[in-house]
Amino acid sequence: MIRFMSQSSPADQPQRIGIIGGTGVEEALGAEGGKTVEPETPFGPPSAPITLTQWQGVELAILRRHGIGHRFNPTHVPYRANIFALKTLGVSHIIATGATGSLDEDVHPGDLVIVDQVIDKTFRRESTYYNNVAAHIELADPFCPVMRKWLLDAATRVTDEVGEPVSVHDGGTYVCMEGPAFSTRAESHLHRGWGAQLIGMTAMPEAKLAREAEMAYALIALPTDYDCWKPHETYGDHGDLLSQIIANLKRATKTSLSLVREALKDTEPLRARPSPAHDALKLAIWTDRKQIPADEIERLRPLWGRYFE
Repeated sequence: MIRFMSQSSPADQPQRIGIIGGTGVEEALGAEGGKTVEPETPFGPPSAPITLTQWQGVELAILRRHGIGHRFNPTHVPYRANIFALKTLGVSHIIATGATGSLDEDVHPGDLVIVDQVIDKTFRRESTYYNNVAAHIELADPFCPVMRKWLLDAATRVTDEVGEPVSVHDGGTYVCMEGPAFSTRAESHLHRGWGAQLIGMTAMPEAKLAREAEMAYALIALPTDYDCWKPHETYGDHGDLLSQIIANLKRATKTSLSLVREALKDTEPLRARPSPAHDALKLAIWTDRKQIPADEIERLRPLWGRYFE
């Protein structure tokens, strides 16, 4: 049985850091020991069992977004169950990674981007926990500024295999499309016209749900190619293109793990400065508390229980 962690004040943060990524993250990080758990949630099971472990004394909860064997396509990832499960395990901060296409000539495949904005084009996904009440969270800055600075500061201390500084971009707008098909060329040019730097399929509603759950959330985007706005003739046939994309993803993934390890060496900045996300519901619940059924309060207690004490 999984015990619900109590909600603590921001001064006590971080309780545990969640990492949402791909298969093998715990091994790649060099995580120490650990066990797997699969919390029950009102929204079904998470994508995969969650690994509870630690790295140099930092408590971690690691979740494979797409499940074992990349089971879930982006539309069918159980985002609500994933975030809820991490919340019940005491996660206060989430580092997410995800492959993207680049919409910007200066954001090269293999670079990293610490995303700061998102345009949500999804339309088939459950995107809120609060369907039975009026709860309006602030989302002007969907990615935690405290975590973004923490990661960017750590990036200055990361080098590649030959000792050169890694290429990490401070900010970028991520267009989150429904998928699972990739963009048409017309759509790709449209997204560039919006001033976006990245195109992907998983940032939403993940970031929005984390905010609804009062969890700080930062996204490290891993550009793998230039999307279809840029001709791919230089790659040769489609097999060559796919090989290059996979190579770019592996390089970016390796760099992102180096960045995460470096950041985890010092979590004091997360304790010293509370995230705005940790009080996201303070003014967001507009429904008269007396009108909210007791069973709904209990169902979502790990998310909002402190507002009904």
